[in-house]
Amino acid sequence: MGYPVEFRRKAKVFKLKEKKGLTYEEVSELFGVSMRTLFRWNTRIEIKKKAPKPRAINLEELKNDVKNHPDSYQWERAQRFGVSQHCIQHWLNFLGISCKKNTRTSKSQRKYTYKLPE
Repeated sequence: MGYPVEFRRKAKVFKLKEKKGLTYEEVSELFGVSMRTLFRWNTRIEIKKKAPKPRAINLEELKNDVKNHPDSYQWERAQRFGVSQHCIQHWLNFLGISCKKNTRTSKSQRKYTYKLPE
């Protein structure tokens, strides 16, 4: 867990270090922070932001695929989109698309169909 930016700024760790002539080791013991963290703070006080990761599939295309092929298995969708079955499962859950049983067929031949939320 990282330290908040306010702690880094308000604590004025480095001003105290310069004012009292403390070493990094003494400052780390005083604030309970590792020396490596102090070196990192010295180079960059602001928290580094990560770039958002692009989605593996287009959600509109997935919705259209569910409409066009409601009886397809997740692994079949995964092959069509070139992703893993787990990825398809994740995005179907994200979209609120649930797996519904086709109750008209007998239990031995029952297949699953996917329904879009209304």
